[in-house]
Amino acid sequence: MAQQQPDTGGIGTADPDGTAGQRRMAGAQRESDEVFKVETHGIDPIPDDERHGSARDVFWLWFGSNLTFTYVINGALAVSFGLSFWQATGVIVLGGLAFFVISAAGLSGIRTGTATLVISRAAFGVRGNWPAGLLNWVVSIGYTIVNTVVGTLALEAFFVDLGWQGGAAARALALLITLALTFVVAMWGHATVQFAERWMAYVLAVGFAALLVLVLPGAHVDAPGGPAGAAGWSLAFVVMLAGPISYVPMPADYTRYLPQSTSLRSLTWYGALGGFVSSVALGVIGAAAATRTEMTDAVAGTEKLLPGWFQAAFLALVLLGSVTNSIITLYSSSLNLQVLGIPWSRSKAILISAAVTALGALGALFFTDFTESLLSFLSLLIIVFAPWGGVFLADMLMRRCRYDTGSLHTGPAGRYWYRNGYHAPGMAALLIGMAFAALTCHSELWTGPLVAPLGGADLTLLGAVVSGLVYWALARRTVAATTPAA
Repeated sequence: MAQQQPDTGGIGTADPDGTAGQRRMAGAQRESDEVFKVETHGIDPIPDDERHGSARDVFWLWFGSNLTFTYVINGALAVSFGLSFWQATGVIVLGGLAFFVISAAGLSGIRTGTATLVISRAAFGVRGNWPAGLLNWVVSIGYTIVNTVVGTLALEAFFVDLGWQGGAAARALALLITLALTFVVAMWGHATVQFAERWMAYVLAVGFAALLVLVLPGAHVDAPGGPAGAAGWSLAFVVMLAGPISYVPMPADYTRYLPQSTSLRSLTWYGALGGFVSSVALGVIGAAAATRTEMTDAVAGTEKLLPGWFQAAFLALVLLGSVTNSIITLYSSSLNLQVLGIPWSRSKAILISAAVTALGALGALFFTDFTESLLSFLSLLIIVFAPWGGVFLADMLMRRCRYDTGSLHTGPAGRYWYRNGYHAPGMAALLIGMAFAALTCHSELWTGPLVAPLGGADLTLLGAVVSGLVYWALARRTVAATTPAA
């Protein structure tokens, strides 16, 4: 079957229906969104007659993709900032509640049938949307590299436990397997991604439940926290909320196939419960482990608390958890490249993301240890993405999720071209939110000048609130003028 023609990035007039419309008119086979078949749609709108699934599918997507060891690390970090077990648990629970916002944002995909970073053109303009799209691709690939490195090291340790001291050969094989597990699923596309997330979630849920049973009983839950202060509390909140916030540019990518009749209530609850249950459970494991042992190296620290018979299974959990998260970031990155104007189908565009991921992981594992530096850089990008998320969510609320889908895929002739492709209120709100976030950011690479007067508190995440309020104040007229009638 010929490939679906991708959106050209919106510069000029694109045909959002592409060759799919020609096939339907000719009575040819429908576009493919089937398990173990290459998905032929990209960011082009999904027609109503090809919509399928239910809100329950979103539960498994967010549940499976968040059964990743990252949340164990985050829970341990909350304790290291000076919080007690119960204080850290409270922060973990509040962080998990952010998935209600992420899940609700998926309604935009149901209404438009396209990806999140296409929909954000309404807030920033077709051209104004491009810089954030590029940064989001960088972040997606960065986290995919980090997860690939973590999964590779876990699989290499598994080989050692089996008695194979293979050195570079073992590490190379572990990297190849980890990349293959991620790439093949993401390459096949939407239906296979959902299928894989569901079935891996079954395995991971059992494994992490056993890990919780093994780690939690020995936790020093009554030990008082250290002198956390404003700095410790704010840093803990930033760490726990950064995970959900990193998904803001993605939810519509996984809801665009759902029928238009899918309700906001069911979508929100299913998706939110998926992300909440997995992130909170794993965060509690990390907090409990941190009260019992040193967690500077979270994988090694947790492994010390486990009986010998479970350690191989634990390494398998770390590997599969890394893969489940990498699958959705790699898949979304292929849609992202189409938004940036790469004139390829989704299945071809993903080759670029996969190649960059492989090169980055190869460099981290064999040539130079830049994983820590990469993580610091990625964490600093919350200065951009918290305000970006604030503008996008504010725009979605102001429009009540009503968009002119055709205009999202066209150039100067569309509603969202504004002036020369830029929506001034969206750009201004983003810059003001970024300025606030930069002034109040407390990270290894940058400490804002307002951090010290605030007692060391990190208020970066409030950049989302600031940008959202500024956008509401500046954009009411243009939003009203470009929102289709109900």
